[in-house]
Parts: sequence; structure tokens; C-alpha cells
Amino acid sequence: MPVRRSLLAAAGAAALLCAAAGPAAAAPGEYVTVDATGRIAADGTVTLSGSYRCSGATGPAFIGSSVGQGDTAGRQGIGGSAARCDGVEHRWQNSGKPYGQMLKPGTARVQATGLELRPSGIIVLPVFHAESERDVTLVQG
Repeated sequence: MPVRRSLLAAAGAAALLCAAAGPAAAAPGEYVTVDATGRIAADGTVTLSGSYRCSGATGPAFIGSSVGQGDTAGRQGIGGSAARCDGVEHRWQNSGKPYGQMLKPGTARVQATGLELRPSGIIVLPVFHAESERDVTLVQG
């Protein structure tokens, strides 16, 4: 059973490291924004967009987004796009179909997050570069 104990110890250590790598404040000059308008296609696909700036990433970086609507709505992930963390402002755009919730034109709450997957020994840790949240208007189109 030594192998089993070793695997359990490794899994526990990885869980502790991931828990310790929570969201942090953006470094000076890093940000992500959300545009005031999002789009809903006839098939229910939602497209969200904005801009971002990040720097110093040593692993793959992404801009993820989520949207929720109404009082009881949970947030639904709306795609993710690769990010270039070169210190220059870039645009992002994510599209996807919400799972289990049909969104309608009108006000929705959108969150966008700049995230890097940074190698750390034999594991990969999430590093948050920036986050933004705002109300947007979803329009048909």
C-alpha cells in the first residue's frame, strides 16, 4: 500500500496548493474590461467581448467569461480565448451556448477573468491577472 499512500499524499498536497492560489489583485497596468453590449444569435449562442492588458505570463493565458440573468440565475460560462500577456492592450471575444438556461435580450451580469496556467514543478497553478464584472445589455443579432 505505499504507492496508494504516496498518491493520496500527492493529491492532498496538490489540493492545498490549488486552494492557496486564489484570486489576487491585478498587477499595476493589468486589467480586463467587458463591453456594454453582448449579442444573442437566433440559435442561442451568446457573444461577449472587451479588452485586456496583462504581462509577465510564463504559462498559457486565457480570458474567460460568464453571464447570468435574473434573480435566481447562476452564471454560465461563455467560452474562453487565448491571451497574449505582452503588456499591450488587446481585444477579446468569447462565444458559446449557455447550458440549461436560455438567455433573453435585456440586462445580464457578465464577469471576465484573465487567467494564466503557470508551471510550478510537476503541477500547474492558476494565476489570476485581472477580473471585471458589470451589467451589460444583451441584444438579438
